Amino acid sequence: MSHPMKTLGGETTQVPADQVAALANDLAGTVLTPDAQDYDEVREIWNAMIDRRPGLIVRCGSTADVERAVAFANAHDLLVSIRGAGHNIAGHAVSDGALMIDLSGMKEVVVDPEARTVRAQPGVTLGELDAATQAHGLAVPVGINSTTGIAGLTLGGGFGWLSRKHGMTIDSLLSAEVVTAQGETVTASAEDNADLFWGIRGGGGNFGIVTSFAYRAHPVGPEVLCGLVVHPGDAAPDVLRHYRTFCETAPDELTVWCVLRKAPPLPFLDEAWHGKDVLVLAMLYAGDIADGEVAMQGIRSFGSPIADVVAPQPFAGFQAAFDPLLTPGARNYWKSHNFLELPDGLIDTLLEYAGSLPSPHSEIFIAQMGGATSRVPDDATAYLGRDANFVMNVHTRWEDAADDEGCIAWARAFFDKAGAFATGGVYVNFMPEDETERVAEAYGKNWERLRALKAKYDPDNRFRLNQNIEPVPRATP
Repeated sequence: MSHPMKTLGGETTQVPADQVAALANDLAGTVLTPDAQDYDEVREIWNAMIDRRPGLIVRCGSTADVERAVAFANAHDLLVSIRGAGHNIAGHAVSDGALMIDLSGMKEVVVDPEARTVRAQPGVTLGELDAATQAHGLAVPVGINSTTGIAGLTLGGGFGWLSRKHGMTIDSLLSAEVVTAQGETVTASAEDNADLFWGIRGGGGNFGIVTSFAYRAHPVGPEVLCGLVVHPGDAAPDVLRHYRTFCETAPDELTVWCVLRKAPPLPFLDEAWHGKDVLVLAMLYAGDIADGEVAMQGIRSFGSPIADVVAPQPFAGFQAAFDPLLTPGARNYWKSHNFLELPDGLIDTLLEYAGSLPSPHSEIFIAQMGGATSRVPDDATAYLGRDANFVMNVHTRWEDAADDEGCIAWARAFFDKAGAFATGGVYVNFMPEDETERVAEAYGKNWERLRALKAKYDPDNRFRLNQNIEPVPRATP
């Protein structure tokens, strides 16, 4: 008996069952075959558009397990996918016939409150990291959905409510433990393998499998001033223009994001507003609450909002506030742009497409950037796009596969029209799987350096199921 598996070259190879059994016996974790009881549950990821069947799943329990899985892939020339929390929009965590290296069970978090550092394994989610750090009044700048995995978020750059004050996630990364394509574990930091450390800060999973992240943590909360201000959709033109002006002088501690969508059934909204067009301002002040009240006054006092629920509340709670809108099981397609500013023409385009959302669950959000995110040189990390003052994500979300064509077409049309105002840069964690031509654009002037780094650490492109950086070809003898 043998197991059919996909090779790097795309062919099918037969892996003997006794060798799979030997691998399983060597692991702290487990190996799942397609007939295993947990197989379907483990291969399922956040984006329900992705329905693929790996040839084998190695559920790792330790760094040694990851080393063994990579060695097994090398021995059989197998295509490899890497699963953290399985939240990435592109669905690269799972591929038909591939060897899935599943890190989701590696969940250790260790906080050193005196040193203000935290070490986390790659299966940790943002909510789990927040829970551990907030017990000590600390936080790492991460994203805005608690079920997102720390691994993919960090490797792509990472930003959220704390980034204008404390930088991107990668700006708080101190070191990482990385299993290379050769199956060897190395440390990447400013002192050790500095080139690799540069590459994993924004270069995704192209250069190895990170089995441990060490971060600098920052004093935050545990209570912060945060919440939502909701305006009716017909006020959006004025609110967006005021928002644009307000952001020009907002302090680093304050972050305000805009969301254009149909009102969900939020408990603080009158039922008459449910399903109606709204503009939501989501905001957080990463500092003294009294100072935050002053800093937010100019945005909270504008217009006639239908709800204002900004108040002191636990930081970890606000980090999970949007989870109900981002539950697994729905079909999702994203498009994204970076902007230096929000000119009238872009605002008009936002309003045009906000008026024709293709589903009740779809939304357009504008993330305010700048502050500390823009004060790191473009060549200091692989991440490129620190000039962006705003990042737009066109988040199309629906339930029925019959709506795929219409929802995707809407997102692409909006993306194309908004492109006239964009920088050309893009956040790789927001890119769907059909945007392979944008990868070089995302890395811009760092692209050739990344290709050379890829050739050093993964010359065969073993780790290719990602926003892939193809290695510089080997020189012909």
